[in-house]
Amino acid sequence: APFSESRIIKILIQHELVANYSHLFWVQGSQPDLLPYLLLAHTDVVPASESDGWDAPPFSAKEIDGFIYGRGTIDDKSSVMGILQALEYLLLKGYAPRRGFYISLGHDEEVMGYMGAVNIASVLKQRGVQLLFVLDEGFAVFDGLISGLEGPAALIGTSEKGFATVKLSVSMIPGHSSMPPSETSIGILAAAVKRLEDNPMPRLFGYGPERGTFEHLAHKFSVPVRFIMSNLWLFSPLIGWVLERKPDTNAFVRTTTAVTMFNAGVKENVIASLAEAYVNLRIHPAQSLQESTVGDQRVKIELIDGSDPLPVSSADEKSFGFQIIKKTVLEIFSTVTVAPGICVGNTDSRHYKDLTSDIYRFIPIWFKPGDTQRFHGINERISIKNYEEIVAFYFSLIQNCDIQKLPEPHSSVHEL
Repeated sequence: APFSESRIIKILIQHELVANYSHLFWVQGSQPDLLPYLLLAHTDVVPASESDGWDAPPFSAKEIDGFIYGRGTIDDKSSVMGILQALEYLLLKGYAPRRGFYISLGHDEEVMGYMGAVNIASVLKQRGVQLLFVLDEGFAVFDGLISGLEGPAALIGTSEKGFATVKLSVSMIPGHSSMPPSETSIGILAAAVKRLEDNPMPRLFGYGPERGTFEHLAHKFSVPVRFIMSNLWLFSPLIGWVLERKPDTNAFVRTTTAVTMFNAGVKENVIASLAEAYVNLRIHPAQSLQESTVGDQRVKIELIDGSDPLPVSSADEKSFGFQIIKKTVLEIFSTVTVAPGICVGNTDSRHYKDLTSDIYRFIPIWFKPGDTQRFHGINERISIKNYEEIVAFYFSLIQNCDIQKLPEPHSSVHEL
């Protein structure tokens, strides 16, 4: 009867609002001695305007040729709805989980999560909660995006790069443009910015989780490349050199620096008294948050915000979280190869590092040629079929997490 179903759900699930707009769910397990886990997603999205050239209004969820168009279909409403719909299906089937778990839906991930995820993590910490693992957005299923790779690959993020926002500024006495000094504040700062771009941070391929990515994928490349990938002890410098040739792969091999804002001047005939530039750094796990130098004492360097890279989560045969996620991926996407990796962007998951030693970043979405440009871009979309796969993924994941422990290493995956 509807009344009894509602009552069962109330007993199993507790919900609370955090920081006015974020949601925290606790799904009670029948075996409280089993350590719980956490599924993460966020409800906020970046801005979008129909005037940008969308094929459908960006907040319409309009279906065109088997795809749902809309801001957030990739980042990250598909996870939000996939998790909740999977849970609803399980409850309607009468499934009662053995291992309890949390669902955290933050409302401000796109602006660093300082209100949503930070406060939810604080609530859990105050209650003494320890988590078996955390699963958040991050990597996806890549098909045709890794040059030379035979077949699709599902990458599970075991860490993410740190970040820093640094302000560079130059101050000097203003004057009239008809009598300019030999160097202006704008010229000095522009030269400093050019030195940053001409002298990138050192190449660090092989010193972070990206090494494991290529070790896991080596057997899916053709013979010459396979040999190189299988002998990283010798060929790491070569692979690093190849990867740094393109911006999208260069991000995996070093701390990147990007000048994102430049402000100076108030009038066309006045020498600017102040010139400012903002630099965004994404820090490789082999490095830590630290000040950069631009080789000019006249340039003031100020750290505005920043965070060290996240610790690398386990991905071996004894890693419960990684192996359960991998098993579920292979159940839903049977043709893929699974590998660990490092996320170049930041997620809400970093705010939960005090609650667990294992944080993973994966969303069961297909990325094919052209799709990466839709991420935070125009015509963000997801296929209806892929959304069904997302629901199926979380539906299976929740059930797979109910085992008490992994089988001994080298056992068949079917024993899970």
